[in-house]
Amino acid sequence: MSILLLFTWHRVLGRLKKGEAEKGNKRLYRSVNLVFWTIGGVVLVIIVLAVVAITLSRQGVHTVITSETIQRWLLEHGIIILVMIVVSYLAYLFLKLVMPQIVERSLKLRGKERHSKLWFKNRSQTLSTILTSTIGIIIALIAVFMILSEVGIDITPLLAGAGVAGIAIGFGAQSLIKDLLSGLFILLEDQYNKGDVVKIAGIAGLVEEVNLRRTVLRDLDGIVHSVPNGEITTASNYTRDWARVNLDVPVAYGEDLDHVMAVINRVGKELAEDEYFSKLVHTAPQALRVNNFGDSGIDIKIMGETKPMMQWEVTGELRKRLKKAFDEAGIEIPWPHVKLYFGEGQTSEYLTCKACSHPNLPNSRFCSNCGAALSP
Repeated sequence: MSILLLFTWHRVLGRLKKGEAEKGNKRLYRSVNLVFWTIGGVVLVIIVLAVVAITLSRQGVHTVITSETIQRWLLEHGIIILVMIVVSYLAYLFLKLVMPQIVERSLKLRGKERHSKLWFKNRSQTLSTILTSTIGIIIALIAVFMILSEVGIDITPLLAGAGVAGIAIGFGAQSLIKDLLSGLFILLEDQYNKGDVVKIAGIAGLVEEVNLRRTVLRDLDGIVHSVPNGEITTASNYTRDWARVNLDVPVAYGEDLDHVMAVINRVGKELAEDEYFSKLVHTAPQALRVNNFGDSGIDIKIMGETKPMMQWEVTGELRKRLKKAFDEAGIEIPWPHVKLYFGEGQTSEYLTCKACSHPNLPNSRFCSNCGAALSP
């Protein structure tokens, strides 16, 4: 049987490899290769199980293992084990296929469609991945216990030992239990999903994976961070349902603030009506208030609402358009200034450097800025 499988394998793969340059043939080549590896592995496992089962039979190691005994064992138990493996694998594939649809329908029935499409996609993908992997592990465990029972191994002591071992592991791995419970609440409370931008445990980044034990983030530098769920005390989600442009723009103290706010509102309205950015903006950015009297200028608070994950792109475009509009309107964007004060009655006695026009303290012989000699 093994020789026939190998012969068929090489013949089929040899023909497919001739047309490997075509996209369809590449996919078919990988699929057929996977199927043959699976079948070969199953056959090998069955043969090993047959040898082990015969060796551990009533006659013990004195049993004579012949082709007839292996053939008889395969006919009596091997086919049943093969059916168990195939059915378990097909059940997992079916689960992997239908679970996303089940999760999507469940979210719609619970009225979750009021959220954004991005949230709906991320939430359904996260839940379907978690449920598929969890149920897949359960299917694999059930299949293993059924195969052991078919081989003739009493699984009752194994189940009892697994229970005792589980209790011992539970006491010795409290951090792992904490991670699993925290991950369960993260999923149940919908704190964040795969594809969201969050800040957890002091790290901000894109969620690439979230499961019961850990959350995987990738930051702006491309660094991947693996954070155990038990270490997450506060989760900040930057992309839930909608986002906001929150920008402080400084202007010089001598500017007319009413005119400045009018220019800001005009630029925000033009941005919201743009052919591309109108799809990203919910509420046009506008001047909200005078937010602060700074050291070098007055800060104007600008706010507006955008689609989730689009706030950074909209904010960057708004900065660029404001700079152009301020230049055209003659509005000054200040930079840090320092005014020197030499004490009462000494403001007019400072020495100005003829080389760089830098003011210096009285009685200075050299300029503190360029080092040139000062003349009294």
